[in-house]
Amino acid sequence: MDLERELAYRTKLAVGYLDEARADLELSRWRSCVDNSQLSVENAAKAALVRLGPVGKTHAPSIRIRSALEGKLVPETERQAYALLADLAEKLGPGVHVASDYGDEASWLTPWEIFGEEDARSALGLAEQANACLMLLLQPELSDHS
Repeated sequence: MDLERELAYRTKLAVGYLDEARADLELSRWRSCVDNSQLSVENAAKAALVRLGPVGKTHAPSIRIRSALEGKLVPETERQAYALLADLAEKLGPGVHVASDYGDEASWLTPWEIFGEEDARSALGLAEQANACLMLLLQPELSDHS
């Protein structure tokens, strides 16, 4: 696999979903804002993982990030950013992805009934943080992999 191309691809996805989440917030599309924020965080975390090697298919990149941190695969200067990305990817993890797309079938709540403005603002804030972490990791002076 071409890791440089995957890094560029995942970065474009993270930024693109962040841009859509911002637009969704402006348009009061709370569910869509949460959904796009979740995808932005997931792809920012996957982009960071690409810097360490092939990512593979996952909707829970935090597990791989934590494993890399425990295995000392992350350079010391980057550990804090990777740990924050893992935290953010857990907060907006697969459960949020499922709820923002399918709702809660057990309680018969649609995604539009589950997520409100506060949820959207919170999710967008997490996506902003994840993208800031990724951009920090992509700075040439920090990156051995660029």
